Amino acid sequence: MTEPSAPALEPWQWEEQTWRAAVGRARAGRSLAPKRWKNGARCAVALSFDADHETLELRFGGKSAGKLSQGQYGGRVGSPRILRLLEREGVPATFFMPAVSAMLHPDEPRIVASSGHELGIHSWIHEFNSTLPYEAERDLAFRARDVLAKLSGREPVGMRTASWDFSPSTLRIIREMGLLYDSSLMADSEPYELLEDDQPTGIVEVPPEWIRDDAVYFNMDRMSALRPYTAPEAVFDIFRRELDGAHAEGGLFVLTMHPHIIGQRSRIWIVEEIIRHAKALGDVWFATHEDVARYCLDEVGLR
Repeated sequence: MTEPSAPALEPWQWEEQTWRAAVGRARAGRSLAPKRWKNGARCAVALSFDADHETLELRFGGKSAGKLSQGQYGGRVGSPRILRLLEREGVPATFFMPAVSAMLHPDEPRIVASSGHELGIHSWIHEFNSTLPYEAERDLAFRARDVLAKLSGREPVGMRTASWDFSPSTLRIIREMGLLYDSSLMADSEPYELLEDDQPTGIVEVPPEWIRDDAVYFNMDRMSALRPYTAPEAVFDIFRRELDGAHAEGGLFVLTMHPHIIGQRSRIWIVEEIIRHAKALGDVWFATHEDVARYCLDEVGLR
């Protein structure tokens, strides 16, 4: 007869080594913020677009034609509109794309890369890493990288986990893939080196933040209580103030947007005005996430 297993301990019952191990699995190490940015710029601006498209419905096993069409808008209308704006303004950006989105819209990775933008890993089907065993998470990450490399002609060097869901195995997998950087964790406003179990990894974290994410303010789900609550003008004001703060501190401004959200006619102006405001500030370096990571490593002599 099998003995019943002991009940799991509550967090308040944990030994010190337990909570220290949880905190130390993927933690911020030394700052990699440079004294000045490339060409003497005071501030770095890294625009990013998470091209989730239909995977936001597919990841839950959903088959709603309405929700899938919302995602299709991102690839069909949103991304092309964003790419035209970036070309017009002469600004590079990073597109993080799930492999399934890339396979559903195979021209997008090629156009992103050929237009001088960066394509980064963003899961297989927008799965939550923390729900997966190590083997499954690793397999999906490597497969996603291979799909993006095949479709774009260039192997990705950075990752942003879906919904910024970072499992206890994610950093280990990033290291096994030999990636340059991650953009999922939020321990600082400036780039920093990731520690794994308190040991330096050489991996750069290019930190995002929910405050600087369009989905927080504009998401809507008719089957739940999720409703937009912030006017576009107010969202622009938040983003602008974040940019002004980064410029005043001589730091990094990372903005995360989604083609199916920001690519709408009534919202795309926010991207345009942020770019114009950054240019008006002067001393600004527009860079991809890869550019930021490589520059920071060069400045501290890690490469």
